[in-house]
Amino acid sequence: MFNFDYSYLSLPKKFHSLTQPSSCPFPEIFLLNQKLIKKFNLQLTQKKILDVLFDKNNYKKSFAQNYAGHQFGYFTKLGDGRAIIIGEHLLKNNLRIDVQLKGAGLTKYSRNGDGKATLRSMIREYLISEAMHCLNISSSRSLAVIKSGESILRQNLEDGGVLVRIMKSHIRIGTFEYASYFGSSKDLKHLTSYTINRLYPHISNSENPPLALLNTVMNKQIDLVVNWMRVGFIHGVMNTDNTSISAESFDYGPCAFINSYNPSKVYSSIDHNGRYAFGNQPKVIKWNICRFAESLIPIINENKKIAIELAQSVIDKFDSIWKKKYYSMMLNKIGILENKKSLHSLIDELLSIMQNNNMDFTNTFLYLSQQKISKTQHNSDSNFDLWQKKWNNYIKKVSSLKESKQIMKKNNPIIIPRNNVVNDVIEKAMNGNTDSLNKLLKALTKPYQKQEGIHEYTTPPNSHVDACFQTYCGT
Repeated sequence: MFNFDYSYLSLPKKFHSLTQPSSCPFPEIFLLNQKLIKKFNLQLTQKKILDVLFDKNNYKKSFAQNYAGHQFGYFTKLGDGRAIIIGEHLLKNNLRIDVQLKGAGLTKYSRNGDGKATLRSMIREYLISEAMHCLNISSSRSLAVIKSGESILRQNLEDGGVLVRIMKSHIRIGTFEYASYFGSSKDLKHLTSYTINRLYPHISNSENPPLALLNTVMNKQIDLVVNWMRVGFIHGVMNTDNTSISAESFDYGPCAFINSYNPSKVYSSIDHNGRYAFGNQPKVIKWNICRFAESLIPIINENKKIAIELAQSVIDKFDSIWKKKYYSMMLNKIGILENKKSLHSLIDELLSIMQNNNMDFTNTFLYLSQQKISKTQHNSDSNFDLWQKKWNNYIKKVSSLKESKQIMKKNNPIIIPRNNVVNDVIEKAMNGNTDSLNKLLKALTKPYQKQEGIHEYTTPPNSHVDACFQTYCGT
């Protein structure tokens, strides 16, 4: 069973509101993550899970978090409008994880919403979050999807769903923005101290803990977004309230994976100006980190001018750190471990050729590692052939093709949750056929391994389907 604690409630009351989940008329488990149950030794049967999740006697301290955030560049007050943390499950070594019900009903921060979520969108978050975890990318986890047994109105009536989400913490840059804009310096210090002690206790004795927190979060977020770029993931809504201090990917709303390589690619129906396009993600995470730095200014130093200079000294390192980590990752994708500046043009040239020829991002790198991906699947031309000869010559000069392929296999997934496939299996699941969904989930647990019978998952959609494809918040 869960071993709940509620340390977040030690923060001032302005940061949270005690909230009980709504009752579900006929709750039914739709998806259950047995591996996660085993990992955390929860010993929960399906019946026990429903009893634990929907018995209000368990939630005298359940709560919704209050925060703010910049959404598409504009600052606003927010808060958990449809998410309720039912407790922090205690693990060994004083570690803890939030257990949250997403789509569990009205909270103090629901504004004009109903606090509910669609079953369709919660299945999607379960699938994507677990795929990201298996791709070795820091992510929230999904313990279960519950079919609520009620219909909720969106564009049409849809089945309601509740996601049981697990994270190290749901504290976000927007939480610090809220503290800075609407709280006192004491509130900000309290939040900072709590966050450091919970997530990064090793920096608690730093000369300047708030500055150390800024530096730590910046580096971890760079690592996270570099990993997104590695697998072609587009978050779709990188608002500051969706940027976690724990550097976990979360809030999988209008997210997607690119097919043909295009840094300007946007799938989100709400990103009209391409703010969160695939290639803009490095700029956006820097922008978000700058907002985090601004929030910490009052406690970095009593002298505002000095505080700004100290924060700027951290931000000024972003570009060089990003460039080093990004090119290191991209060179690994073509089987090269050394990160020489002279090799960066090899990456830039490849990406340019891929964009000009609408080459599939995932399959191009698989073709280079020769994992039985047809050359015709990525629309290459003579420029690609010339580039490949140049790359081959370099590999033979410094190591061997065999060694390079081993590096590539660790960094290039064979399978990703392609957008059209995800939509197709969810549609079938909504119509009562969960076989395709379960098959995809199973395949996604081993994205770097060769598997039989996954051709449908590795074949890109035709260009027209990809061009017309859109993702929605849909919750």
